[in-house]
Amino acid sequence: MNNSPFNLSALSAYQGWRSEKLSAYPLRLDGLFTTIQNPEAPDDAEIMSLQDTCRRYNLALYRLAKGDIRSKRHVHRLGQKSGLFRLDNNLCVDEDGLTSLHVTTHAGQHDYIPYTTKQLSWHTDGYYNVPEEQIHGLLLHCAQHAIEGGESWLMDHEIAYILLRDTNPQYIEALMHPEAFTIPANILNGETIRAAQSGPVFSVTAAGNLHMRYSARQRNVQWRDDPLTREAADFLLNLWQQDSPYKIRYTLQAGEGLLCNNVLHCRTSFKDSDDPAQKRLLYRGRYYDRVANTNMTFQETTC
Repeated sequence: MNNSPFNLSALSAYQGWRSEKLSAYPLRLDGLFTTIQNPEAPDDAEIMSLQDTCRRYNLALYRLAKGDIRSKRHVHRLGQKSGLFRLDNNLCVDEDGLTSLHVTTHAGQHDYIPYTTKQLSWHTDGYYNVPEEQIHGLLLHCAQHAIEGGESWLMDHEIAYILLRDTNPQYIEALMHPEAFTIPANILNGETIRAAQSGPVFSVTAAGNLHMRYSARQRNVQWRDDPLTREAADFLLNLWQQDSPYKIRYTLQAGEGLLCNNVLHCRTSFKDSDDPAQKRLLYRGRYYDRVANTNMTFQETTC
C-alpha cells in the first residue's frame, strides 16, 4: 500500500499518522477504563468505548461493576462483543479455549514463566506461532489479584515502531526481514513439541495494520546475524530499562481486565496468598482476530 504510514517511502503519510498517534500522549490512566455495568450483556456504548480506546492506544482497560468476577462466561461474551472469536489453541489452554494463569506446573511440560511468581519480560503473545496463527487480539481478565506485586507494564507496539523509526529508519527495514527473529524449537525429553519459527518482528497485515512479534528473553531468541538487526534489538532492550511517558503501569484488580491488539507487555514478580481461594488467577484469551473497528484507515495513492 503506497500510502501506508508503514511504507518507509511514504514520509508524508508517516508524519501525519505519527503526529496523530503521539497527540494522544501523555495519557491519564483513568482515561483507559470503561466500566461494564452488566457483564451478562455489555451494551453497545460500553463496547464502543472499549473499541474507541483501542483505536487510539491499541489497548483498553475495563472494570466489571457487578456479577461473578470469576465467570469465564463473562470473558467469552466480552471478547465476542468486541469482535474476538477465533481463539488460539496453545499448549496450556483450558477446555473452553481460555487459559487459566496461576502458579502451577504442567505434567510432562516445561515450567513456563507465566505459571510462576517470577517476573515476566517484555513480549507480545504468540511470538512463536506460525504465520497463519499469529495473535492479533488479547483479552486478559483478573479473577483474583496477588497479595503483593503482579503489576502489568504495557506499551502500544505502534509507539515502539515510532521510536525505532525516528532513531533510524533502517532499524525498521531490518526488523521487517523475514528471518529477523527466530524462536528455537520447543523440545522436551527429546520430543519436538513445536518446530523453530522464523519471521519478521514487524509486519503489515492485509488490512494494513501493524503487527509485532517480539520477546525480550535472550535465552530463547535468535536474532539475524546482521549489524542493523542487532542494533535494533539492543535499542529495544535499552528501551525497557528507561522511564517513558509511553509506558503504562497498572496492577489489575479482581474484576478488571485488559482488551488489546496484542500490545507489548510484561509483568513484575508477585507474592501469592497461602489461601487457595485467594491465589492470583487470570484468564487469558489469545485470538487470531483484531479488536473490531480498530483497523488502520488510509487512502491508497495512485500514479
